[in-house]
Amino acid sequence: MSGHSKWSTIKRKKGALDAKRGKIFGKLIKEITVAARMGGGDENANPRLRQVVLKAKAVNMPNSNVERAIAKGVGGADGANYEEITYEGYGPAGVAILIETMTDNRNRTVGEVRHLLSKYGGNLGESGSVSWNFERVGQISIDKGELSEEDVLMMVMDAGADNIEDGGDSWEIFAAVENMEAVRVALVDEGLEVKGYEPVQKPKNVQTVEGDDVRRVVKLIEMLEDNDDVQAVYSNFDADEDALAALE
Repeated sequence: MSGHSKWSTIKRKKGALDAKRGKIFGKLIKEITVAARMGGGDENANPRLRQVVLKAKAVNMPNSNVERAIAKGVGGADGANYEEITYEGYGPAGVAILIETMTDNRNRTVGEVRHLLSKYGGNLGESGSVSWNFERVGQISIDKGELSEEDVLMMVMDAGADNIEDGGDSWEIFAAVENMEAVRVALVDEGLEVKGYEPVQKPKNVQTVEGDDVRRVVKLIEMLEDNDDVQAVYSNFDADEDALAALE
């Protein structure tokens, strides 16, 4: 299992206990608004909107919040002009980090990102410094239940899935972004509920972290994710199961 998938599993477990729902909802509302503004308010005709609406449902955002955000995006009522900017940097132990942001003030955002990286033992890198080690792919998550890896593979292989990873209590299915929807439909046709459905930056090679650096890397990622302008953080860090379990 990749470091990214293990960290995703830990986040889901922690999220059930201590998620800051208001902050999570705020970021999703921003993303829904921008997606609707760029591609329209019809989920069937706007794949990006469909992806973020599914993400919102996964964290139990009320439908009324989703509908208001779509209406705001379609109507252009929100005066903020958001830019999508990806920053690249390094964390403790040389871990590569990609930080996807959505901001109405790039000077504020880059200053805050630089400060957090420096505070927790990392540094901001140049464009292209770490992105070469990541591949943008679709990630689809379903509850593991009684399903074996072979069961899931049989369901999604013909739909274009590339590989499946064990996410602990879930199966994480990866596919080319253009095949994401076909994989989702194949799972729904089998009567399964899709828990996660979004493009992600998957590391091609992982950086194994040990000792106190594990906690430092995790703390850095958590603080970056807590920033209002940050939409997603991806890294190539990996650690053994005992070190990760100690963080829960």
